[in-house]
Amino acid sequence: MSQTLSAASRHAPDWLGKLLGASLPSAEGESVDLRGRKIVMRGGILRAEQPQSGTQSQTKDSFAFIWSGKDRFQGDDDLALMGEWYRTMYGDVANAPWWKDYGTKPVLLEAGCGAGISALGLFGDRLKDVRYLGVDISTAVEAASQRFAAKGIDAAFLQTSLLDIPVPDESIDVIYSQGVLHHTDSTRAAIRALARKLKPGGRMMFYVYKTKGPIREFTDDFIRDRLQTMTPEDAWKAMLPLTRFGKYLGDLKIEIDVPEDIGLLDIPAGKIDLQRFFYWHIFKAFHHTTWNEDELNHINLDWYAPINAHRQTPEQVRAWCGEADLAVEREHVQESGITIVARKAGRG
Repeated sequence: MSQTLSAASRHAPDWLGKLLGASLPSAEGESVDLRGRKIVMRGGILRAEQPQSGTQSQTKDSFAFIWSGKDRFQGDDDLALMGEWYRTMYGDVANAPWWKDYGTKPVLLEAGCGAGISALGLFGDRLKDVRYLGVDISTAVEAASQRFAAKGIDAAFLQTSLLDIPVPDESIDVIYSQGVLHHTDSTRAAIRALARKLKPGGRMMFYVYKTKGPIREFTDDFIRDRLQTMTPEDAWKAMLPLTRFGKYLGDLKIEIDVPEDIGLLDIPAGKIDLQRFFYWHIFKAFHHTTWNEDELNHINLDWYAPINAHRQTPEQVRAWCGEADLAVEREHVQESGITIVARKAGRG
């Protein structure tokens, strides 16, 4: 998606310039200095030129490749399925009563928007009633811009690191970050950096990976290390046998019964599908009956490819929220991760 996108060739909306406090470039190649950084219009999208750590550069390149697949997760059924999953995590935040606290057209910033799928799935028509700003370190913002335009949603996009988004502190009403903060150099630092951008009384919603059992933790790190020596294309191919094995296990539809807790390996007693047993305790090989091989492989590589993929405990996440003056209103803990909805101290 390196081509100039017709859907993204529109000028940035007027409200974005007001939010950033600058007259924004409107023509291809024009730039503006904003808070010490050069912001350039390329391919119809504003992009910040700034140095990145080696690990963040690797993350950017990984996700640019992974989310370049134009034919994955395009259908309304895919969005509905993901939206249902996200609502089990966050609750029905699209219809939460607290939106009225932020007046008309509140600013919703998605930190790490990727291709825009999670916001479209979770918020749906709410996106037409907000000023949405999608931020991502990778060129996945191009795919997000296309998806939003196809849905008739007027939105703004910015390619930059979520650790240093060039909006003023205390200027954002709601921040959303689905499965992204753990891909920075420090999850804790990412929470604090984003919380500074929230207005007092603003809300922050995010999901981060949870620490798992010892076998799965070892396997995750082992596979991730192996992939670092490969090109993105070779990593995709290397992941396919694992993806196919996960599908094979899922198609077997075999249930096993672990007779008692295996405390040494953090494996609980009880009945569990064989594919899910492998998935939670040995390696990630996602399976869903309605998704094709490319989509399943995408999910698996999305997990394994980035060198930054921190896992944390609920206790750590609660502590980091406290440090950032975020009062947790909802905490949802699954085997896969930790979901938080929190309100910043102040106002009201």
